[in-house]
Amino acid sequence: MLVRIGSRGSRLALVQAELAAEVVRGRGAEVALVPITTSGDRDRSSPFGQIGERGVFVKEIEEALLAGRIDVAVHSAKDMTSTDTSGLVVGAYLERDDPRDALVGAAELRPGMRIGTASVRRRAQLLRHDPSISVEPLRGNVDTRLRKARERGLDALVLAACGLDRLGLAAEIGLRLPPETMLPEAAQGALALQVRAGEEALVAHADHTETRRRVEAERACVAAVGAGCLAPVAAHHDGELLTALVAAEDGSWIERRSGSDPAAVAVELLEASAARQAA
Repeated sequence: MLVRIGSRGSRLALVQAELAAEVVRGRGAEVALVPITTSGDRDRSSPFGQIGERGVFVKEIEEALLAGRIDVAVHSAKDMTSTDTSGLVVGAYLERDDPRDALVGAAELRPGMRIGTASVRRRAQLLRHDPSISVEPLRGNVDTRLRKARERGLDALVLAACGLDRLGLAAEIGLRLPPETMLPEAAQGALALQVRAGEEALVAHADHTETRRRVEAERACVAAVGAGCLAPVAAHHDGELLTALVAAEDGSWIERRSGSDPAAVAVELLEASAARQAA
């Protein structure tokens, strides 16, 4: 049996696809990796708001899965829309890696730093932490962003710790930012193996129950808030409690709430956000 696994074509994406391939091979299947270019890959300079909403790194891969050109799609779960695409399901979440954000190029956050990131979530939290920080847009794959940060003389950049770990670049990390300082993106650190509805058996044996519990709580909260990846929103479940936030992009305010029920946390955030915007 040949199983075609689709993913983005970046070095990190292919490393992640190989993790999925190991899972599938473990059941005796042959595997073919199918790199797919997404709209987010094609446009590496425009701000995310100019190339589409959340899902710019998964849309074309999902289309290939629905069309039968691949059998399993591998995604960084944080790149997915907060609700499942019709006809597709997450058949497995692999055990989650470090969900935290990482500061690269410095061991601490200092006043007046120039820090690179294209994420409005990171921007809002950095500016809330210290308004004197200058946040500069920086896009591209991990290697590209590391190079651009050096070329532009930035003091630091913020990347997902898990990506650096998977690429063998953990030594680049100066500080793994605690969630109290930088609440992660919902589902950050988790890999999702997506399949067509009814074909979950292809990957179900690899599903990590605790990762699914936490990640689906985070995704449910974000879905209830109704946020796309352009909204400064974050959600993280530490195993005991779900914490989520909504923020102003300029960091002028952040509302953070915690609880066990994703829907209830979302309602509290929406009410707090509405009050802030009406003030």
